[in-house]
Amino acid sequence: MLVDSHCHLDRLKLSDREGGLEAVIADAQARGVSNLLTVAVDLESSKSLTELTANYNHIYSSVGVHPLQDEQQPMPTVKQLVDLAQKPKVVAIGETGLDNHYSAESYDWQHESFINHLLASKETAKPVIVHTREAREETTSLLNQYASDSAGVLHCFTETWEMAKAAMDLGFYISFSGIVTFRNAGDLREVVKKIPLDRLLVETDSPWLAPIPYRGKQNEPQYVYEVAQCVADIKNISIEALAEATTNNFYKLFQINN
Repeated sequence: MLVDSHCHLDRLKLSDREGGLEAVIADAQARGVSNLLTVAVDLESSKSLTELTANYNHIYSSVGVHPLQDEQQPMPTVKQLVDLAQKPKVVAIGETGLDNHYSAESYDWQHESFINHLLASKETAKPVIVHTREAREETTSLLNQYASDSAGVLHCFTETWEMAKAAMDLGFYISFSGIVTFRNAGDLREVVKKIPLDRLLVETDSPWLAPIPYRGKQNEPQYVYEVAQCVADIKNISIEALAEATTNNFYKLFQINN
């Protein structure tokens, strides 16, 4: 069985999707996707996702404010994050991090928010979900200073082996999305080869970044199968072995009793 370790169910456009969210979830299960982690991007979704997960035994959520939400969101405090993290089926803090690609001008806001999330992770003993883009040194520095023993995951990883290695030395996992299937992702596939199987996760980041052959369409959790197949091929193992390893990693990182 596979796990989609990072998706955004509340961001799916369901108006033209026959069967709506129920069909999205059923299609994922039909393709062997046993668990989903739907990830918050702001304080509103940090609250509302717990209502969604209450209806499904196999869906979990996080609490956090995405670094690209800075213009619309007040600074999330440690107390807010810790309080929200007490809700049922919340298994992680985030997503949070630094993004110098789309929003380098908001670096100070991102920096403070990231630290608050890392402190909340430490206080709650829940892992942190890290978004990082074009901020390798800054992200690694803050992880070294503030990351808790619960560590976390660098999600939708597109950076270098050196950054992955530094994060894994701190106890972090590395998660790959549909980007790994793209034709121009040769360097990323070389990183996949080096990641130990016991530190690997797969995800969709749906509704974005649909893998080949669905690129350009709305992404869905069921397409984590294509991500997993690509990663399995890169590592020259069966998809069954890849699924078993990444599912076990998911349970271990997010402290879920299967």
